[in-house]
Amino acid sequence: MDLATIIGILIGVIAIGVGMVLKGVALSALANPAAFLIIIAGTVASVTVAFPMSELKRVPKLFGILFTEKKTANYTELIKTFSDLAQLARKEGLLALEVKINEVEDPFLRNGLSLAVDGQSADYIRDVLTEEIEAMEERHESGALIFSQAGTYAPTLGVLGAVIGLIAALGNMNDTEALGHAIAAAFIATMLGIFTGYVLWHPFSNKLRRKSKIESQQKYMMIEGILSILEGEAPRIIEQKLASYLPASERRKFLEGSVTNNEQA
Repeated sequence: MDLATIIGILIGVIAIGVGMVLKGVALSALANPAAFLIIIAGTVASVTVAFPMSELKRVPKLFGILFTEKKTANYTELIKTFSDLAQLARKEGLLALEVKINEVEDPFLRNGLSLAVDGQSADYIRDVLTEEIEAMEERHESGALIFSQAGTYAPTLGVLGAVIGLIAALGNMNDTEALGHAIAAAFIATMLGIFTGYVLWHPFSNKLRRKSKIESQQKYMMIEGILSILEGEAPRIIEQKLASYLPASERRKFLEGSVTNNEQA
């Protein structure tokens, strides 16, 4: 479960609710079915018009990505894995990695190692794996764009909802008190449009892009590790090269620990 997404939404809802109370607005004002219909259904309608059904079918899966934390390999463990594989390849040759490939869980890494064992050139392996990453990034971007566009439509639909509410309110000018309540209710649609757009849809889009970038970065790291093994580089050199993907503090700690382990060995 991605706690950051859930905590962020809860904070946003609480902030709006408490802010309304502090401003003297009753929470019961949110009980406005027309506003919810205009904003939610209107946003869904706009997105449906804007995107093909083949992409919209992925929306439930995208929500799953947003609210779950995908299990990814730890960078440090991944570097150590490449170091061990490089040591095995230098001692027994690339074909010795064939047994280890079956133990690899990540399909991308398994595919790359299989290409290396099969004797494919470094350029071919880089091209194939890079194209796979680019195709993945394009799919991810199309998913993020759905939420980004929803975040663009929702506030505008909020203005539309307010206009509709004002038209209804101004249709009866006889009761001043009722008119005031009607105008206040009209702006609930605007509030909902802005809230869903900038607290939900745009942040959802950004979260999907961030997760995609992290996944891509790890896959590019895998490519470098695979090609380094193919070129017969020493395990220590591979560790130093791949450690560049770690944050500065973790990189220093990892390299110091690696040197200590090598000296003890």
